[in-house]
Amino acid sequence: MIRRWLHKVLGKPAHPAEPRIFPVEQHGIRRNSIHPCALKVTRVLKEAGFAAFVVGGAVRDLLLGMTPKDFDVATDASPEQIRPLFRRARLIGRRFQIVHVYCGPDTIEVTTFRAHTPQNNDDDTRVTAEDGMLLRDNVFGSQVEDAARRDFTVNALYYDPEKEEVWDYHNGVADARKKVLRMIGDPTTRYREDPVRMLRVSRFAAKLDFHIAADARAPIAKLAPMLERIPAARLFDEIMKLLLSGHAERGLRQLRAEGLHHGILPILDSILDDPPRQRFLHAALHDTDERIRHGQSASPSFMLACLLWFDMQSQSQTYLKNGLTGQAALAAAMDDTLERQRGMLAFPRRLDGTIKEIWSLQPRFEQRSGSRPARLLAHPRFRAGYDFLSLRTHCDEIPVELADWWRRFQDASDEERGAMLLPAGQGSGKPRRRRPRRKTSAQESGGDA
Repeated sequence: MIRRWLHKVLGKPAHPAEPRIFPVEQHGIRRNSIHPCALKVTRVLKEAGFAAFVVGGAVRDLLLGMTPKDFDVATDASPEQIRPLFRRARLIGRRFQIVHVYCGPDTIEVTTFRAHTPQNNDDDTRVTAEDGMLLRDNVFGSQVEDAARRDFTVNALYYDPEKEEVWDYHNGVADARKKVLRMIGDPTTRYREDPVRMLRVSRFAAKLDFHIAADARAPIAKLAPMLERIPAARLFDEIMKLLLSGHAERGLRQLRAEGLHHGILPILDSILDDPPRQRFLHAALHDTDERIRHGQSASPSFMLACLLWFDMQSQSQTYLKNGLTGQAALAAAMDDTLERQRGMLAFPRRLDGTIKEIWSLQPRFEQRSGSRPARLLAHPRFRAGYDFLSLRTHCDEIPVELADWWRRFQDASDEERGAMLLPAGQGSGKPRRRRPRRKTSAQESGGDA
């Protein structure tokens, strides 16, 4: 507020009035590198008389030679003006109203330029808590103001597909080339507005392999407790973005370096303080990173199965000691673990089925005799279960030989598989239970037959 008052008194603008515009010869981003749906959205908006730019992470990634995951569009049209322009569009959001435009299976997120400060004291579209945390923000503004309210300089870049220009208000192009993550505005104020930015700065530093500017790093240790006020579902989404970013190992190290790992994802506290669990987690993160880098799928269900595995096992042992049988103890432990952790992680129930299947398959991998291996191989979750089994070898929970046997069994011919089967009673690693012999009527009566 003092800074704005000084700007007013001294006659200096609070934000850069004009962007630095880079032609294609200087940034190298061609129109054909933009998603066709994003090109369509910007074209339709411009034909309707509005400004329209591809904005944010897509521009940043293209500038760095990376392939963007999403393409977002920013415009001076209001959400109510945007929606009628597209046959398939939906207005969503309460805290931030945006429009989703659908092109086949693809979705383009369209946002209206927003102001960083309310335009008058009576404007109730921007609500802030006592500690500065932003609760609701639907104050629309100019492109200059929109750039100022974005979090990092490298995320405040606008690309005009028609002219193939990059518009830069906060030296984001220079910061991208220097590989530095710099906050727009006062970092303490920006973190107080939205504490999740502290997680985002760690995630982007890991993803982009950037270093965090000193002034952006300094307030984090003091303000980290504000994350406790973030809704659990939003916190879970942000953590999953980090763990499924393809740079999860580096991201976790970044969280620890910033002191953000304790209390954010409670289950991580016990894992990171226990060497066997830590080896298992890092193996899971490394495997997930490799899959994503090679264009393979990675799911929140699998990651949650990894994070909660040790808790579930501990709960299963408790049920076994209380007299439940193996399968009953496993089923009760799975339900109990998921329900107990859901209050802290706020993950959707639709993930429960896959998590339970991955866990329940683990005892079946010990059964390597008869027809059981072939039936397990045909299970729709076999691959996820086997990948999980392989990770368990990293914490010495199971012998490497077991995972290796299943690796060879998958690739073997039918004849080779038959030769690999173990004798009955040896495939499970447990002694075979013998059925009691039925007594003859003579033995029951104690006489001779």
